[in-house]
Amino acid sequence: MGRGTAKQAAKASDKTSLHLRIDFGGGRSIGPGKIRLLELINETGSISAAGRALEMSYRQAWLLVDELNRMFDDPVVTAQTGGGGGGGAAVTEVGSDIVRLYRDMERRAYGASTAEIRALSRRLGPPLAK
Repeated sequence: MGRGTAKQAAKASDKTSLHLRIDFGGGRSIGPGKIRLLELINETGSISAAGRALEMSYRQAWLLVDELNRMFDDPVVTAQTGGGGGGGAAVTEVGSDIVRLYRDMERRAYGASTAEIRALSRRLGPPLAK
């Protein structure tokens, strides 16, 4: 039978997460990375700060934002001009809707899969060495 114990399964399920990636075709997709980038832009008001928080370059973060903006009919992130501290960025209402819809789907998918996730967790062996 399985090598895992109930205690290992309980510990594993505490750390278990389900990540959702949606592929729309035509090279268009959203997943946890792009959604987290949008959340951090919303929190920081800055593409560069959000990128730093995700340990990515400004260019990489900007390219992801540009991809998101081209993917949807309306902008997801807009540039904010000037002021004493310089410009920044803001997540639009469309961008906020995308984040909310994605997180709702993620919660529903996790909830619908709880029994299967627990069953898989019970079959886990000891953590893998890194």
